[in-house]
Amino acid sequence: MAFTPVDTIIDFLEPVGNLLFLNDDKTYNKKQLGSYIDAYIKNFPDVDAADLIIVGCAESRGAGVSVHDNTGIDAVRSHFYQLYQWHTEVAIADIGNIKPGASLEDTYSALQQVLSELSVLNKKVVVIGGTHDLMMAQYKVFATEQKIIEATCVDAFLDMNAESRLPAENFLMKMFTDEPNYLKHYNHIGFQSYFVHPAMLETIDKLRFDCYRVGNVKEHIETMEPVIRNANIFSFDITAIQHSHAPANRITPNGFNGEEACSLMQYAGMSSLSNSIGIYGYNYKQDVSELTAKQISHMLWYLCDGIQKGKLEAPLQQRENFNEFKLMFADFETLFLQSKKTQRWWMQLPDKTFVACSNKDYATALNNEIPERWLRAAERS
Repeated sequence: MAFTPVDTIIDFLEPVGNLLFLNDDKTYNKKQLGSYIDAYIKNFPDVDAADLIIVGCAESRGAGVSVHDNTGIDAVRSHFYQLYQWHTEVAIADIGNIKPGASLEDTYSALQQVLSELSVLNKKVVVIGGTHDLMMAQYKVFATEQKIIEATCVDAFLDMNAESRLPAENFLMKMFTDEPNYLKHYNHIGFQSYFVHPAMLETIDKLRFDCYRVGNVKEHIETMEPVIRNANIFSFDITAIQHSHAPANRITPNGFNGEEACSLMQYAGMSSLSNSIGIYGYNYKQDVSELTAKQISHMLWYLCDGIQKGKLEAPLQQRENFNEFKLMFADFETLFLQSKKTQRWWMQLPDKTFVACSNKDYATALNNEIPERWLRAAERS
């Protein structure tokens, strides 16, 4: 009998409720996602057939909140299921929620176990989570398998407060310093300077990691597509979204608007590497008219949109599907590839591997200048 992940993960999960499939006492129509998603109600979904797997985890003890409440996750589901299905090539499975552990570490372990078994299937998994420290479970999956990875995080804060006892405020320090360490590179998108101690940015720079200030990203959000395309882990904290677009974020009025948040999530969907995704920091009790739940549901819709767009891309090995450009800059010779299908770019490093890049990087090399993205990636290779 063939092994399936269900054999080892179902004990960690609880099903979603039937009420999630009702809208004003009426079942969803055939074009709404609620009638399309294979959800864990009585029978476990066919995860092998899914392109995207949804799992909830309401754990918030990492921020000092001891009450376990799935209400927020269920609200996101309810609004997501009401959206219309435009992505017929994207199959979705909802495997329910992680059961709370007796301790915070128990929940970390349960989520890690579920994500680990699903990673074998090479599917995209999105965690609708509690606090951002759950990202450590995403990282531990790769660390346990001794895989060197890149991680990208969207957050108004750098969660590196060594003086705090709350994992939600310092988990990045653990991710950066764990031994042995399997983090090749880290990108932080959307930080707000007035929330970040200058010494934290100095530490990030010494590690040769990259931070992108929210104002700069908003001016040229398309430059984040190659950043996210290179990431194995992608996480999004709703503190990065303006209060007006995510009322549950009471930390700051500034940040990304709803459309920008959806664009970043779409980029994660398009990436063939970003298979471990998390959306964190949603506090249902602080929401207004469930607008933040609706915002997250729209982000999930754009994640599906990105997955469908990503299906158009050919593997880099199929060179007939790419335009090739050999360039010399600053005594270096490199190769740029442009997809004929999606117009996206890649560039070759000195070790002959390829990393995602942008048309701007190609234009910089064309002017005989070294693209900063190439230089920093070459230093890490």
